[in-house]
Amino acid sequence: EAKYGSVYKIYSLKCSDENPSVLTDDEYNSKKKRYVKKDGSCNMVVKHVPEEWLLWITDIFTTLVEIRWRVMFLTFALSYILSWLFFGILFWIIALTHGDMKDPNKEPCVYEVRSFTAAFLFSLETQTTIGYGFRGMSENCMIAIIVVTIQDVISVFIDTFVIGIAVAKMASARKRAQTVGFSNCALISLRDGHLCLSWRVGDFRRNHMVEGTAHAQLVRHLAHSTGKVNVTYKDLNIEENNIILATPTTIVHKISPSSPLYKVSLKDLRKENFELVVSFTYTDDCTGILHQTRTSYTPSEILWGQHFQEMIRVTRRNYRVDYALFNHTVKVLVPELSAEEYDLKMCSQQPKHKPLHISSPTAAVELVNENSLEAEKASTSSAVQEHDPVGILALMRIQLEH
Repeated sequence: EAKYGSVYKIYSLKCSDENPSVLTDDEYNSKKKRYVKKDGSCNMVVKHVPEEWLLWITDIFTTLVEIRWRVMFLTFALSYILSWLFFGILFWIIALTHGDMKDPNKEPCVYEVRSFTAAFLFSLETQTTIGYGFRGMSENCMIAIIVVTIQDVISVFIDTFVIGIAVAKMASARKRAQTVGFSNCALISLRDGHLCLSWRVGDFRRNHMVEGTAHAQLVRHLAHSTGKVNVTYKDLNIEENNIILATPTTIVHKISPSSPLYKVSLKDLRKENFELVVSFTYTDDCTGILHQTRTSYTPSEILWGQHFQEMIRVTRRNYRVDYALFNHTVKVLVPELSAEEYDLKMCSQQPKHKPLHISSPTAAVELVNENSLEAEKASTSSAVQEHDPVGILALMRIQLEH
């Protein structure tokens, strides 16, 4: 531990997406596809879903929230225009059947509606409640009154739906998730004499979340020659995973015997094909909405033998956080051994004679009695060997008592 546990700062560097690491085989990793992209989206395409269009229409609210803004604007514009056109056609048909087009002197169903253009304008004015004052309903046609009532009810539903979708889309959790970021790389270094995997998470806004929970999984996928792909998931135990993210925090996973990385050395890391998927689930203190931010690290983005550079400074009034150092790391001395090999090496360097650990006072009394009994037996045995009658009698007494 004295040899490898000391930290020596050599130089500072920045972990970036363009040049993440030189410790892995770039040719191999260039062929490997990410399971989860750096922005947190899953790198997959779903095909041949049974009744896919029915599922999209059944959950139309979520569908409209997830589509792009330009598609949503086009959809809402079409919903208004088509509704105006549909009811305009109905008013035009009512005017035709009532004879308002042929006889201008006849009392019409709808005043000043004697053409299709006038019927469309009346439908638009009715649904948008403009009311220019030239066109209006009369008491002569009950069917026209019913159509106007239905149009008013439908227009209220359309307005409510449009406003709800717009608000839900602006308050989308994905936008808030973009303001909580992970470091571009994960690091492996020594902490308290143990190899640990760590990465950094920070909130870039002034309004911080109420509570957050960090989670990490090691994802491996194996492709067979038959085309079958096996995907396995293994959870990583995180120390202190419940976090209040007021300042940037380093998430630490201790590489213990239960960790899937326990037997992975630097040489093995270069050949690995796993993907470390990390997430941070939290509640925003402004909206109370639950959010989740995700990202992933490939073996090429896990740096061996580096620490994150300190980015918090304490002043007289407050704490200052320099986010320019968020992805900066410092080189440290770390053995190129797996955690298993490192633990064995540390155990071999410890003293062979270990102190006695007594769990309770009762155990201490039993230990003293055993030692005194062994000493008494040894003394009586030596007396027997010297043909001491007193020693023989003492030995007989001890055998009778025990």
